[in-house]
Amino acid sequence: MSDFGDDGDVGGEEPMYEDEEPFDEELDPEVPQGEDGDVNRRGEEEEENVVISGDPSAAANRTKSTTKTEKDMKIPNEDRATTPYMTKYERARILGTRALQISMNAPVLVDIEGESDPLQIAIKELRAKKIPLIVRRYLPDGYYEDWSVEELLQ
Repeated sequence: MSDFGDDGDVGGEEPMYEDEEPFDEELDPEVPQGEDGDVNRRGEEEEENVVISGDPSAAANRTKSTTKTEKDMKIPNEDRATTPYMTKYERARILGTRALQISMNAPVLVDIEGESDPLQIAIKELRAKKIPLIVRRYLPDGYYEDWSVEELLQ
């Protein structure tokens, strides 16, 4: 007796498939042929439509005349719009990055007073505003602002 309650064939019959004809590349009218019978790739036509980034809608909205380099997307320091307060996420990232640097023997910028924990040393550096990192805040329109750790309030 089977687990399904009947002694019959569990799987039933195999589905019937139509016999397929073998694919012949030479007879396919949709595939353009080049010289010597090799397939023409149409390279230059399709390269304009290649989407490199993961967002196809952003690539479709972008035109060649309005593309800007990353330096052009930086907002000058006097025109920054975001607040000068460090978020808890920025604080965590800064402390983690600086603690990793200290653990890889980067020079310590404050008096450590016998402290050996890299995270505690990074916290002391943050309190003294001595961490030499820059926070880059991206805005929804693609522009960004740079804030040094010394400028941000905790």
